[in-house]
Amino acid sequence: MTGTMMASRHRWIYLGAIVVLIGMLITGLLTYSQLHATNQANDKAKQLSAALTSAGYPVPSQSQIVHTLGEDGGAVCENPANALTQAQWKYGMSNGAGGPGQRPVLSDREVVYAESLVLSVYCPDKLEAIQNKIDDLKLRDTIRN
Repeated sequence: MTGTMMASRHRWIYLGAIVVLIGMLITGLLTYSQLHATNQANDKAKQLSAALTSAGYPVPSQSQIVHTLGEDGGAVCENPANALTQAQWKYGMSNGAGGPGQRPVLSDREVVYAESLVLSVYCPDKLEAIQNKIDDLKLRDTIRN
């Protein structure tokens, strides 16, 4: 075989090895970032579990918290102070009737406080923006222990 033919064969081997190495590098980086995100989600879920326990709330399982809130709080932290989120929040504090029979009710302060615990763990920078709105709500102790 001639020298150029051998060089051509080696070139394909080198290119194949480079492609395989780049593929392995990308796989490694993706695996690392997913593991890092999972560790963050577990750490925050542990923080929230401890906060809920110390406040006397029932605590969902660790996996439920991780799957629901992830590492960034998900929908809870997306924009808690905007008008649409607050409208949905207040809708949840109604009597449940539809149409003209729907009325606001005095919600329990402990239920509202639980959401502020979630915000304090997952997005503490957004808690202050909604805290004033929480303070303006008319809340009572409506849940029996």
